[in-house]
Amino acid sequence: MEFFRIHKTIPFMRHALVLNIVSFVTFALAVFFLLHRGLHLSVEFTGGTVMEVAYTQSADVGKVREIVGTLGYTEVQVQSFGKSVQIRLPVKKGATSAQQSAEVMTALKAAEPTVELRSNEFVGPQVGDELTTNGLKALAMVVVGIMIYLAFRFEWKFALATVLANLHDVVIILGFFAFFQWEFSLAVLAAVLAVLGYSVNESVVIFDRIRENFRRYRKMSTTEIIDNAITSTISRTIITHGSTQLVVLSMFFFGGPTLHYFALALTIGICFGIYSSAFVAAAIAMWLGVKREDLIKGGPAKRDGESEDDPNAGAVV
Repeated sequence: MEFFRIHKTIPFMRHALVLNIVSFVTFALAVFFLLHRGLHLSVEFTGGTVMEVAYTQSADVGKVREIVGTLGYTEVQVQSFGKSVQIRLPVKKGATSAQQSAEVMTALKAAEPTVELRSNEFVGPQVGDELTTNGLKALAMVVVGIMIYLAFRFEWKFALATVLANLHDVVIILGFFAFFQWEFSLAVLAAVLAVLGYSVNESVVIFDRIRENFRRYRKMSTTEIIDNAITSTISRTIITHGSTQLVVLSMFFFGGPTLHYFALALTIGICFGIYSSAFVAAAIAMWLGVKREDLIKGGPAKRDGESEDDPNAGAVV
């Protein structure tokens, strides 16, 4: 399935240097904001009070959030589970977990006398540190797994290029959250890990087309091979990423505060994932000196089905 055909190869790699300078500057700014401002971590990471309350009917999450907000809690997470509501409160100076819970319950009962407290617990900083450590371990394992997979499927130059491009995406997402001080929660961490896999998929599609082009077109240079591969996958990229983004946008606009930052992280990741796969990963692979012999065992000899067509002849999906 495709929306359109592009019959002329677009010279993407002609602008690779400029685009990668822009990427480097963006990456450097993201690192600066991460070091200078840091992430605005949620209760799961910093510690706080987690309480669950029960209503006799479906709870109005917006009303609960509004009531809790009047108590001075600017950063509070409220999740609905039918008739139950989970409330996550950040640490309040000078107040214990029991005092925070009692304060919230008093305010909630004033609006709805039938509300009941089901559970109340304190998530300490030790738990937060454990979650941070496990999150970083998960990220490291994903990166290592990606490198091993791509090294076996393609070649180590592609593996290195993909990992650098994916780290570029992750750091930029974190940079956005550090600059705007958006709340970084476990849901956002899950979105970051999802973006890693999503970006890898786009890189694999392009690299697979590069390998096919090396087999089909003997007279193309490496730059022309890469340009043709990116051009020929544009239609597929628009379909897959466009349909995914529609779902993410529906979560962003209609999913409420609970899914807001999750969808926002995915949106940033999808946009930069497309960009990095085409202009960062492919360009790094080109600069690392990837060539036909790296991907096709037996050298440049022509095989059955290979073509010597003009580079613009193969630029269709």
